[in-house]
Amino acid sequence: MGTRILITGATGNVGIETINFLFQYLSDEEIIVGVRNVEKARCLYPELKNLMYRYFDFEDADSYKSAFEGIDILFLLRPPQIANVDKVFLPMIESVCQCGISKVVFLSVQGAEKMSFIPHAKIEKLIRKNNLQYVFLRPSYFMQNLTTTLADDIKNRKIVLPAGKAKFNWVDVINIGEVAAKVLLDFRRYCNQALEITGSENLSFDEVVSIINSTLNTDLKYESPNLIRFFCYKKSQGVVAPMVMVMIMLHFLPRFQKPPHISNNYLKIMGKNPTLLLEFVSRENLFK
Repeated sequence: MGTRILITGATGNVGIETINFLFQYLSDEEIIVGVRNVEKARCLYPELKNLMYRYFDFEDADSYKSAFEGIDILFLLRPPQIANVDKVFLPMIESVCQCGISKVVFLSVQGAEKMSFIPHAKIEKLIRKNNLQYVFLRPSYFMQNLTTTLADDIKNRKIVLPAGKAKFNWVDVINIGEVAAKVLLDFRRYCNQALEITGSENLSFDEVVSIINSTLNTDLKYESPNLIRFFCYKKSQGVVAPMVMVMIMLHFLPRFQKPPHISNNYLKIMGKNPTLLLEFVSRENLFK
């Protein structure tokens, strides 16, 4: 029997790309997805006949043991809505250890080592504390935020964020999935490393909007309000307060930080350059 890999977050952007690339690269590994709704997950992967499914819910501790049984490597993603690490991830990691899993690839975030207060940093610490072998993938700002969390803004032709002129490093989730698959299948090579996964461009939202407009011949605007106006704006869109606070943390704090570090890890691992934002904008249907 080959290595058994359990993928959490399998119905999200990163999970989907990781699974697709695993099936391009793998040999005798067994890929298992841990999901809350098995039937829904099956519909996402109709062509992957060898993909296996188990019930798993981060917030249902009773699901841990049956999901983790016999697993060799865990690919761990934190659902955005779960911020209480002690309540959810502490017992989950304890169950990981009790079930004999010793290897974890965790999707963290760029700069986690400098921000001990964020959930990603706390989870990294928890994994180390339990003496698990690990790889921490630390990607930068997702290009796919333009098609997910900012989709309504794009549709309304105005991106509203308190980011000012701060620079963000833009990375394609497809590139993250490629690296995640490679690391999962060659865990020993990257064991106990933290790998920044970035694109090759640091761009402000002004610059991003300019690229979108020139590429798609549209009239998208960018507005950077103060925090009170931003909070009220997102609440009027129906965004819950905790998510608004996460958006503030992600977009306001970078105004007071240095431009993000640009890593060459993607080039070293994959042997090619990461996606450019222009390529992403040309590929995706932003105004669907």
